[in-house]
Amino acid sequence: MTPAPVAATGPALISIIIPTYKEAGHIGPLLRHLHEAAGPDTALELLVVDGHSPDATAAEAAAAGAQVLLCPRKGRAAQLNFGAAAATGSILYFLHADTYPPAGFTAHIRAAVAGGAGCGGYRLRFDHPSRFLALNAWFTRFPQEVFRFGDQSLFVRRDVFEKAGGYREDMVVFEDQEITRRLRRVAPLRVLPHYIVTSARKYRENGVWRLQGIYYLITAMYRLGMSQQRMVQVYRKLIRQDKV
Repeated sequence: MTPAPVAATGPALISIIIPTYKEAGHIGPLLRHLHEAAGPDTALELLVVDGHSPDATAAEAAAAGAQVLLCPRKGRAAQLNFGAAAATGSILYFLHADTYPPAGFTAHIRAAVAGGAGCGGYRLRFDHPSRFLALNAWFTRFPQEVFRFGDQSLFVRRDVFEKAGGYREDMVVFEDQEITRRLRRVAPLRVLPHYIVTSARKYRENGVWRLQGIYYLITAMYRLGMSQQRMVQVYRKLIRQDKV
């Protein structure tokens, strides 16, 4: 009697989820970078979750090979949850549209998960020569919630993400730090010993010292338990941007 063939098992599928709003000119280069950085890895799912951008973000993402999802509700937390619900991978990887993972990032993530990590991210570098920003980024080697932000990216096993309850959609700012706290209650978090590079475009637009000072102010407001509405008001008043 011939034994039944054993099904081949390949690498775990990683679903990369990128929330976007007005990212035309940025999302295409990022998606091309992801293909290059992943190398021959085909166990990838690229999901761009757009908040109905009025520019060419969605078309650019589709042309670069991503599956584009239009989220009914604009907002990073809502868009990330929407993407996670549509994803089919056993590993979810949440990534900002202006943040570039290192070469081999899929292997890094799978190795961390195989080693027992339930979630994690990278150390951070900015594409800016400021020593002050480099000093701030140095602290991203630590796993504590206070040092974990979305621009360091976040990988998480699907079961861990679901058990933690996903992102809080009532949060407009600090949704990344808040979910880190809950994820760490469910499974170990690991900071990978490699660097992810994020754009300092907002620092260039607002000034390095000025913007970082505003971030310190809003962080203090968050730690003091002030409302999301009040923090968003301060954010919109002080920071030159059109997305929050």
